[in-house]
Amino acid sequence: MRLRPRVLGIVVASAAVVVLAACGSSSKSSTAPTTTASARSTTAATVPTPNASPGSTTVPSTSTTTSAVSTANFKSCSVVTQAEAASAIGGTVTKGVLGNATVEGGLACVFYGASAPTPTTPNVAQPDTVRVVVVKGADAVRWFTDYESKVKPQPISGYGRLAFYDGAASLSVLKGNCYLRIAVSPAGGAPSLTDEEHLATVILPKL
Repeated sequence: MRLRPRVLGIVVASAAVVVLAACGSSSKSSTAPTTTASARSTTAATVPTPNASPGSTTVPSTSTTTSAVSTANFKSCSVVTQAEAASAIGGTVTKGVLGNATVEGGLACVFYGASAPTPTTPNVAQPDTVRVVVVKGADAVRWFTDYESKVKPQPISGYGRLAFYDGAASLSVLKGNCYLRIAVSPAGGAPSLTDEEHLATVILPKL
């Protein structure tokens, strides 16, 4: 059947409208802006962990623990000189020699005057001698209080509350972790507390 020219024109025009409408819809959907997950992830900055320290290393501790000096290893002669001992006793003395302490254990530094008996024995107390003993470390307080409990201590001022004379021969002083005991025994005379105190003022600053 042959369509009339008028009808054919209407059909062609209608088809054209449908095609244009479809193209318009397709064009709008393709040009609409979209937000992607990748875009959002790009704008989110990486936040560093507060505790993170890139390239940091663990440095081992360099602190050391100083152990108490053993009484047996401490050389009492290291805190008193020959000249200081001579000044205390008022005469010439030999160089200091080490002997066993008679009260507190450890080592005593002993100086002998010209009238000291022979043979000399540094392990026991003798006349015309200067004996200096230092106990340093954890045993200092123990030896100090032990000797104090065995004598009739006479408190000595000028060294704090921890100083006493044993009433017979020696001066004891506790300073920190050091126990200093001094015995100055001149020839032909009684032990001299005055001389012991004089020597203590010389030695204590070294401890």
